[in-house]
Amino acid sequence: MAGSLTRDTDSDELEEAHEINVTPFIDVMLVLLIIFMIAAPLATVDVAVDLPGSTAQPQPRPADPVFLTVKKDLSLSLGDAAVDRDALGRAIDGLAGGDKQARIFLRADQAVAYGDLMEVMNLLRQAGYLKVALVGLELPQAAAVQPGAAAAQPATVPAQ
Repeated sequence: MAGSLTRDTDSDELEEAHEINVTPFIDVMLVLLIIFMIAAPLATVDVAVDLPGSTAQPQPRPADPVFLTVKKDLSLSLGDAAVDRDALGRAIDGLAGGDKQARIFLRADQAVAYGDLMEVMNLLRQAGYLKVALVGLELPQAAAVQPGAAAAQPATVPAQ
C-alpha cells in the first residue's frame, strides 16, 4: 500500500494514496518498443535472388509466410537458412507447424531451368504440401513486353 506524505491533523497515521504509479509501466513499454524496432528488420527474408517478372494481380500474403528459394546454383533456402533436399519435408514441417494446408511461397532465380523448378515442386508434393504460390516481381503493364524491366514489388501467383 502506498502512503501519502501529507499529515492529517486528527491522527498520526499516513494516509493511503489511491493513485497508480505509471512510470515503471512506461519504462517497460519503451524497452519493448526498442526491442521490437531492432527485431523487426531481422525477421524479413534476405536471400538474394533474381526473380522473373509477372503481370498477375498480387495476392494477399499471410502474416507469417514460408518462403522456399531456389538459387542460381540450384541450392535451396527455407527462409534465410540453407536446407538440404533430403531434409526439405522435415524443415517445412517445423516451420509450418505440420500444417499441410499451409501455402508455400516458391521463389526461383531466372537462371533456374524449368525442369529443376519442377523437381523442387515434386519434393514439396512428396512432403505433402500441395498449395504452392510462385513469387515473381510485379511488372507494370507497359513494361511487361520488355524483359529485364521490373519493379521492386513482389507478386505471388497461386499455383494449384
